[in-house]
Amino acid sequence: MRTLFHMPLDPASRAIRFAMAEKGLPAQLVEKRPWADEDGTLAAANPAGAVPVLIDEPPTGGEIAVSPASAIIEYLEEAYESGPLLPATSAGRAEARRLSAWFLDKFEAEVSVFTLRERVDKRLMRRGQPDYELLKAGADALAWHLDYAAWLLDQRHWLAGEKMTIADIAAAAQLSALDYIDFVPWEKFPPVKDWYARLKSRPAMRPILRDRIDGLPPPAHYDNPDF
Repeated sequence: MRTLFHMPLDPASRAIRFAMAEKGLPAQLVEKRPWADEDGTLAAANPAGAVPVLIDEPPTGGEIAVSPASAIIEYLEEAYESGPLLPATSAGRAEARRLSAWFLDKFEAEVSVFTLRERVDKRLMRRGQPDYELLKAGADALAWHLDYAAWLLDQRHWLAGEKMTIADIAAAAQLSALDYIDFVPWEKFPPVKDWYARLKSRPAMRPILRDRIDGLPPPAHYDNPDF
């Protein structure tokens, strides 16, 4: 059976869950915390010891373990024709890939490492209180990224063009995880808020928004499509 090793509030894991749901590809979800891989199954599937990891039986037969998220997205697009998440033109695909990498890599390094990792992972690892200087640095970087997203959305219906793509999925995965800890100043960026409301309403997103962390509830608006 298709299996995804993931963490509920890991943005890259959320991106893959979102992408698979859009493509109609069910999977068994297995939560794996990289710092608690006692049985070694995560390391065996991905020597880097990170999630997400997709264990799949492709249409051509056999079994394959795919990671990281960028490779999983490309694999899904190549292996399964349903629900394409890349544009039809080479230029469109390049832009969608550029922005997907922007949110999976640059946004992660400049925002999520200083916010989600401090507020969520530190709590799960029982490593004390978050560093508020790091949280402030993450908040400052987040405002810059949201301003860039708003600029894109002033020109386009979706981040990479006129259709939803992997760029929107990667960005929504990051922002949904941050929204769980009530960290996104939506009211300051109306184009981004409107765009995210469209994504929250998609059936593929609804199961992701039902994730909960024990002892850390989300804000009231978190899973409300109308905010």
